[in-house]
Amino acid sequence: MHYDITAPVDRNVLGKLKAGDTVRINGVIYAARDAAHKKMVAMLSEGKSLPFDVKDQIIYYVGPCPARPGEVIGSAGPTTSSRMDAYAPRLIEKGLAGMIGKGLRSRQVIDAMVKHGAVYFGAIGGTGALIANSIVESELVAFPELGPESIRRLTVKDFSAIVIIDSQGNNLYETGKAKYRLECL
Repeated sequence: MHYDITAPVDRNVLGKLKAGDTVRINGVIYAARDAAHKKMVAMLSEGKSLPFDVKDQIIYYVGPCPARPGEVIGSAGPTTSSRMDAYAPRLIEKGLAGMIGKGLRSRQVIDAMVKHGAVYFGAIGGTGALIANSIVESELVAFPELGPESIRRLTVKDFSAIVIIDSQGNNLYETGKAKYRLECL
């Protein structure tokens, strides 16, 4: 199935998504990589507020290239999601609804997703310049000292992604392999 979704996201909408569905995301998402995640989890451990309210938000695991003159953002391809696995469960517990990246996720992340109704979306690595066309606004939110790994608020229009792991824990990386094995026998 294909869905058009608006971010921040409604948990009822996320509950309808199944591994393998395609989505077009419109609205506001946040960009953050591992260095920013480490700082955010440290802030939570110290009892501090996060730079933005993660409730019902989507974080895109990206460290965008600098924008050329006249552009909103430079190339913005996904980074490997497992880099955030040590931090993601804590943010999911605080209300993070979705993550966009590439690659496998740990059992701890998947368990947190199922418990709290979050979804993991995949973006295609190597298509950073194309993805950047879906980003219509970019604003620095926190940690400017991290350069491309700072937290950015992104306004996106027709950002295409695939549901890799749905809120029930169904994992396209596993079901896709199983389907391939059956079809090749």
